[in-house]
Amino acid sequence: MPIRRSSTTHSRAGGPKVLAIVLAGGEGKRLMPLTRDRAKPAVPFGGIYRLIDFALSNVVNSGYLQVVVLTQYKSHSLDRHVTKTWRMSTMLGNYVAPIPAQQRMGKSWYMGSADAIYQSLNVINDERPDIVVVVGADHVYRMDFSQMVQQHLDSGARATVAAIRQPIELADQFGVIEVDKSDPTKIHQFLEKPSDPQGLPDSPHEVLASMGNYVFDTDALIDAVTRDNANEGSKHDMGGDIIPDFVSRGEAGVYDFKNNDVPGSTDRDRDYWRDVGTLDSYYEAHMDLISIHPIFNLYNYEWPIFTDYGPYPPAKFIHGAQGRFGEALNSMVSPGTIISGARVTGSVLAPSVHINSYTTVDDCVLLDGVRVGRNVQLRKAIIDKNVEIPEGTTIGYDADHDRERGFVVTESGLVVVGKGQAVSV
Repeated sequence: MPIRRSSTTHSRAGGPKVLAIVLAGGEGKRLMPLTRDRAKPAVPFGGIYRLIDFALSNVVNSGYLQVVVLTQYKSHSLDRHVTKTWRMSTMLGNYVAPIPAQQRMGKSWYMGSADAIYQSLNVINDERPDIVVVVGADHVYRMDFSQMVQQHLDSGARATVAAIRQPIELADQFGVIEVDKSDPTKIHQFLEKPSDPQGLPDSPHEVLASMGNYVFDTDALIDAVTRDNANEGSKHDMGGDIIPDFVSRGEAGVYDFKNNDVPGSTDRDRDYWRDVGTLDSYYEAHMDLISIHPIFNLYNYEWPIFTDYGPYPPAKFIHGAQGRFGEALNSMVSPGTIISGARVTGSVLAPSVHINSYTTVDDCVLLDGVRVGRNVQLRKAIIDKNVEIPEGTTIGYDADHDRERGFVVTESGLVVVGKGQAVSV
């Protein structure tokens, strides 16, 4: 398929036609119990959002309005959210379509991210794009993919990988890209969690870590996943198998995330990217939202994060008598939440959370519909949806007692109560 290479990447302006594929089949085992009843991309984040809203907002804000979301694991709430929230003008040919695993190529579910694309080649063949943008669905960041597509077109690469700079001492936690010394936009080698990586030519103390976002020439992607499917020794993974294949043939480029200029970004948050794949990283990303000058700024109206949080009324704060103040400090409070004579600090509250009098909530993340009784003490905890915390309960102060009640306690002391889990005093 010939590619219409142009200085303008949007097909409506004469550039190449782009299809975006969002890989949203992740099981998210390390986020248990938050993923006990939902796929990882459907996990709530930042009060009113789902994790997938960040990937979809980036794609749509980049001008790519034909999007498919490949789902698999416990996808009901994810499918429902995408279907209800991400509705665009069909008259203009725009769509965000969730597509579950369909066993089109045999009697197996997706065996990896590359296999997910292989089993969904009918979507690519029907749409016939020139370029395919492939992104993950469970990271928190802002990115203008049109700038990455433009570099891909200019470079002549057949595949381009987005990468973020990380300290070299953290290289053993990532897939690391070593660039060609004569051309820093070309991948020389792709290393999985190396112990002795080389630093970047312009920054020896840093390495480039893969972000799990890719741009492909369509014919090259189809060929790569088809050959990968025939390889019995493959794990059928985009980062582990497909990209090294392009690298071996000298056809892989790298896009340095530091060059991405998102409208409205600040010096503090312009390079922000978080893989919220563990309970601690998920919690820490929430704490990044609520600093006075946010490390990740949700209040950037030039590059909005889109979502739909339902028909909730405004948040309400009740009572101001001595010893009984309804207040929230250094916190984010979503619509529908009522803080009645309680004190909340350093926390993120999702819609329809109710907190009753003489209660303190410190450094917590409370998801939709949590009910907190009187005289409760919560500290450094994640409370999933629809949990009811009875009067007089203490969570986050005694790790052994928290474990005895069936809560998850991480090595850092973070306590996690699962969706609808019964809580005893």
